[in-house]
Amino acid sequence: MSLVRLNIKGISYSQTQNGAYALILSEVDGDRKLPIVIGAFEAQSIAIALEKEIKPPRPLTHDLFKNFSDRFDIVVKQVIIHKLVDGVFYSSLICERDKIEEIIDARTSDAIALALRFNAPIFTYKNILDKAGIYLKVNPKKDDEDEEDDNILMDDMITEEIESRSEEGLQKKTLDELHKLLDKAVANEDYEAAARIRDEISKRN
Repeated sequence: MSLVRLNIKGISYSQTQNGAYALILSEVDGDRKLPIVIGAFEAQSIAIALEKEIKPPRPLTHDLFKNFSDRFDIVVKQVIIHKLVDGVFYSSLICERDKIEEIIDARTSDAIALALRFNAPIFTYKNILDKAGIYLKVNPKKDDEDEEDDNILMDDMITEEIESRSEEGLQKKTLDELHKLLDKAVANEDYEAAARIRDEISKRN
């Protein structure tokens, strides 16, 4: 399977739901975008890495990992988003130490936060981009309006994912749907959403 290189286009926040973000990856040699729903902590860590001028007074978790790796001569060479199951992206860190390569499983949001800190390229497989990639169709606008239009379109893209995190959205779900959402949240290690879903299930019992 052929690999496709991705760049980070930015982070979009929901205009309707607090605490939900989408990391937008852009195909380097194409027009497709790959939106990935991430948590607030991961969004903050990625945003800080994107803004070179911002340096937290104490190292964040991903900064600590980078400092630890530097001390022991471990380098993250690249990140590969290698699998998509039930809306959850799975990634690997391709690392190298003493010319020996190792592959380490990682959450996609963590992998990308580390890729930024190591200046490592990000890839995915063509079949994943074919399945989950989207085109942003924006009408011609003035340059200063483009970013706002993109944010609105990105917000629409992730509304369905974000709805599962909101109390109002959960109240509309059946018990069977709630149990499936709970399994998905746990698999994605989104424990904050899992707690809200569990509470809603408990109210019904």
